[in-house]
Amino acid sequence: MNTKPFTSGLGENVVVITRVADRQWHALEDDLVVGRGHAQRRPDGRLFVSIDAWHDATFDRLAEAMTAQLPTPLYTVVDEADVELTARWRRAGFTIRRREWEYVVPTDPQITGLEAVLPPSGVTIVPAGQADEGLLRAVDRAIRDEVEASVGWQSMPAEVIPRLDGDTIVDPSKYAVAAVPDRYLGLIRVVTAIRPRIGLVAVRAGEQRRGIARALLAHALGTLHRSGFATAWAEVHESNRAASALFEGIGARPASSNLELVR
Repeated sequence: MNTKPFTSGLGENVVVITRVADRQWHALEDDLVVGRGHAQRRPDGRLFVSIDAWHDATFDRLAEAMTAQLPTPLYTVVDEADVELTARWRRAGFTIRRREWEYVVPTDPQITGLEAVLPPSGVTIVPAGQADEGLLRAVDRAIRDEVEASVGWQSMPAEVIPRLDGDTIVDPSKYAVAAVPDRYLGLIRVVTAIRPRIGLVAVRAGEQRRGIARALLAHALGTLHRSGFATAWAEVHESNRAASALFEGIGARPASSNLELVR
């Protein structure tokens, strides 16, 4: 472990930056912790950094020490409304890589207009936790290949970017699917750990514009509504106009936006 301190300041208050663990840094002033830095490698292999510091100077020194000791590229995520934090990361050499809109999605079918929506003839919705894992992974890979060949999978929500082994199905129990007897045509991923979040809605290219995505949403949102949830959340990449139109068409509204920055 490299614990060699980085020192800044020429006056009475000297801030010392020390690497206290493999991916943790502390900023110390008169033996008090006045800032912390952390790096975490996500399942897709990318290294994300975060800094918690009250003062600009402390943030800058932590960023300087961390970027000097970590391999590039480095990533971080900020709320776009936090102009000050965004400016701090920009000073550290980070630039905007992608923007995601966060939508608040009503679940009440009388609000969404999805009450009478059914899947196309011959298509059934398999509830979350009941999908065949092999068919689920097959449709996930097929959709991923189709998206990659067009707009690129990087335009999909950040949470479904593939892991190092190429897999995007972390927990099969979170997926409901649109099925025909021999294969799946589309999928929806919903996580309800803290607040319900729709992580992904996707349909195979040749099956689009048949109402399958709306049927998947009708099923998922109806299930959440019956479970007592009035709203859900969804993240949409700013370039994905089709997804924005889909959510806005059922009464969802953008509440905030997140920026992913890279150095």
